[in-house]
Amino acid sequence: MATLTGRTIAVPETRELDVFSAMLERRGATVLRCPLVAILDAPDPKPVLDWLHDFSAGSCDDLILLTGEGLRRLLGCIDKNEPSLREPFVQRLGAVRKITRGPKPARALRELGLKPEIAAQSPTTQGVIDSLRAENLQGRKVGVQLYGTEPNRPLTEFLQSAGAQVRTVAPYVYADKLADDAVRDLMQKMAAGSVDIIAFTSTPQIERLFNVGPPELVRAAFEKTEVAAIGPVVADALKRHDIPVRLMPEDSFFMKPLTTAIEQGIGTPNGASEG
Repeated sequence: MATLTGRTIAVPETRELDVFSAMLERRGATVLRCPLVAILDAPDPKPVLDWLHDFSAGSCDDLILLTGEGLRRLLGCIDKNEPSLREPFVQRLGAVRKITRGPKPARALRELGLKPEIAAQSPTTQGVIDSLRAENLQGRKVGVQLYGTEPNRPLTEFLQSAGAQVRTVAPYVYADKLADDAVRDLMQKMAAGSVDIIAFTSTPQIERLFNVGPPELVRAAFEKTEVAAIGPVVADALKRHDIPVRLMPEDSFFMKPLTTAIEQGIGTPNGASEG
């Protein structure tokens, strides 16, 4: 049913841009594709490979996976640079206690026939911290797969204060996708009222808009455009910039539930514009 007919939705997603856009287009939306951020392998694979060697040799008792992308990039680094490391890495991965931040890293584990021992109830850094508060971490060696190059100080400081030794790895980086002029053009369209919704799926997308600026254009853009967020991490990032989030899935933070939240929030049963 074309419940989003007459709606223009900006999609800043990169990796699953076609998938997300198709979901919205099947419901009648006009999709403005504007991939803001590219996800790339770490520019220097050596630190990642060093971490992988140490991990495979038993350097960690626990592994915190913050993103599914992170686990897949670790495996990609192995396949690209040292395929013989894959078997010992996966074997060790099965032996350690695995903690996941949300459903995506759990899904990446399932692709290997594995599952997390501890799954954060809330898919946030705070959710991971809360899930570990009752655990005795004294003397444990905890690997932390970071998202991008963000050091995640709240998590590492919590682990260290609980007596754990922390070993982080950053298997991918974020980079600019659209040119700055194209980002400003998107914001001008938003400010002119020609975009009904912008649907964010990661925090770097938000930071890119604010970094390109200028601030008055960013504010004008958000004043005229409804905001959708894939989950609480993204919503919190928007709130830090004083941007209210109207549309978000309640408990499953993927593209399809986000599409449903948008449908339920602004769609019309017969596909007609609300006027």
